[in-house]
Amino acid sequence: MAISRKRWNNIIIICAIMMIAVLNLLDQKTADVPNDAYALFDQEAPLAQLQLNKAWLHITADKQQCAPMVLNCETWIRAWQNVQVSPLTQQPEAAKAETPKTLVIQVQGRPQAIQWNLYENQGLLESQSGNWYQIPPSLRADLKPIRRAQQK
Repeated sequence: MAISRKRWNNIIIICAIMMIAVLNLLDQKTADVPNDAYALFDQEAPLAQLQLNKAWLHITADKQQCAPMVLNCETWIRAWQNVQVSPLTQQPEAAKAETPKTLVIQVQGRPQAIQWNLYENQGLLESQSGNWYQIPPSLRADLKPIRRAQQK
């Protein structure tokens, strides 16, 4: 028994609608910031400097600047100023599979810089004291600097 052209069209339309619904559902689930997330920086302790490998940013009251290699400077600064994290009770198993990058953060008004371990692919931060924090998936993409290609 062959399926008519009209039935094939209906099947394709139904599949397309189902695919759109699934993609919208996934987008809604990953775009939300969890209720237990809180800002890493605030008005009392704003971000002043940040270094991730060779990429860096520096913020003063009247000026914002990044390393010359960073192409998305404004987006990168804004992402780190507004990053939110959720505390975790123990070390995630996923962190063992990735080598962390060293993240050095300087907060305005504090003399000492704070060193963190950043697990970019997993969206994890580990403090010097061993506390773990999760960065929501919706905030992770802009936390990575877009680097200028190096010329040889």
